[in-house]
Amino acid sequence: MSRVIAAFLSGLIFGIGLIVSQMSNPAKVIGFLDVTGNWDPSLALVMGGALTVFSAAYWRLRKRSAPLLGPWFPRPVQRNIDGPLVVGSLIFGVGWGLSGFCPGPAVVSTAFGDWRVWLFLAAMVGGMLAFRFRFGRQPVVDQA
Repeated sequence: MSRVIAAFLSGLIFGIGLIVSQMSNPAKVIGFLDVTGNWDPSLALVMGGALTVFSAAYWRLRKRSAPLLGPWFPRPVQRNIDGPLVVGSLIFGVGWGLSGFCPGPAVVSTAFGDWRVWLFLAAMVGGMLAFRFRFGRQPVVDQA
């Protein structure tokens, strides 16, 4: 049960952070991505802060053999850059740039009732299903 509580609290803190930092506001995100126009650098500070917190935690926990609430650290098995990775990255980037949403902030933004969020989520789920249908696989992680 503690893993469920930890997952819920992590998601709640992440969602609150997205709202407070305005990363769930597509206009703010598009302003950050518009580096040739009216660029808004404030989200770079948010990302820098997140990277600082992550780096400190990673440095402290890097020698652990297992996470606090799990038996092992998942590691990607596939390490090469292949066509599906490149195409998926391009689609993700174009979708993020056009809509101002990426998956986490989009889920948080459903609470605000904007129909464009639901359209984005439908397209995202459609893309995931198309990937699974086309390649018949899910991301694989090593349990070592």
